[in-house]
Amino acid sequence: MSSKKTKTKKPNFLREILRDEKTLIFSIFTTILFFFFGKSWLADLSNSLWFAFITFWLFAIILLSAFAIVRHAESLAELLGEPLGTLILTLSVIGIEVAMISAVMLTGEDKPTLARDTMFAVVMIVLNGMVGISLLVGGWSHHEQEYNIKGANSFIALIVPLSVLGLILPSFTRTTAAPTFSPFQAIFVSIMSIGLYVIFLFIQNRRHREFFISTDAGISHDHHHDFTIRTVPYHAAFLLAFLLPLVFLAKQLAVPVDYGTDKFGAPLALGGFLIAVLILSPEVMSAVKAAKKDDLQRSINISLGSVLATIGLTIPAVLTIGLLTGKTVVLGLNPADSVMLILSLILSIITFSHERTNILLGAVHLLLFLAYLMLVFEG
Repeated sequence: MSSKKTKTKKPNFLREILRDEKTLIFSIFTTILFFFFGKSWLADLSNSLWFAFITFWLFAIILLSAFAIVRHAESLAELLGEPLGTLILTLSVIGIEVAMISAVMLTGEDKPTLARDTMFAVVMIVLNGMVGISLLVGGWSHHEQEYNIKGANSFIALIVPLSVLGLILPSFTRTTAAPTFSPFQAIFVSIMSIGLYVIFLFIQNRRHREFFISTDAGISHDHHHDFTIRTVPYHAAFLLAFLLPLVFLAKQLAVPVDYGTDKFGAPLALGGFLIAVLILSPEVMSAVKAAKKDDLQRSINISLGSVLATIGLTIPAVLTIGLLTGKTVVLGLNPADSVMLILSLILSIITFSHERTNILLGAVHLLLFLAYLMLVFEG
């Protein structure tokens, strides 16, 4: 009898893996097809139906892969606990962001403002869209929600100076004519950003872990996931397996995105916004779900952690790419976007200066997000 049981377990386990990881099959299959036929498929996108089909195909596969990456990151988060778990989720999403920005930057003609537009879109989507929806959903379900204010203030203390130095200061420096950094300034800002982020990781995971854990012992952190949580090596391996094809597919997606922007006369910032939406969609869902389940601390860790990692890690990454490839990287925002960034930072300081949040604060953040969308199309 025991031999029969062992025989039936293996096929069931394999079927479960194939069922849970079927997106990886589609991703690898798409990667192989575009490796061999992508150049000819993307050579002529003048046919509207073909252009729509290729764009939707690539967008869908990348989005599904992003959700799969976040699923494995969340599984690791459950296995490893807070705040290390949320850090893995954040770094996974930032890995997608850096991979996509790098792939698009190195494809086709120069896109000096792409990295800036994408990072600014991430900051606005997270600080206003993600935070706003989370506070609205959480406040509507639970009236007022508590979180650890020390952790939120630690995030804000780094987000404010790094955002201003990385996205506003380049517009006022005099070493270059464009809103860019000189090589020395780029190296200095990169080292400083990475250094501060490393110090923050030490604070978050060693020195003051308690800052990033909810102070309310009555909150249940059972997230009732609708997916199976297995082992750390399993989820780490599949997280990398999903991430690797994403880099190649992002480079393919850059071609129809560029073509569509030129054909329809769309604003240049729209490309960065679309990349940010693609990257952040699964993380937005994770943050909103956590807020709805009255785990606002996890929602804040995800939201503010994403902004900090974007500023602290993506800016050094794109500056390094620019220095190594000789490509111009424009980081300085225009006056209108600078005002929106400063206003968002001030509002975030006000929002996270109290230990309780409600739907009013969420509504104000969403209002700023809508104002940002208006400027993307009518800036």
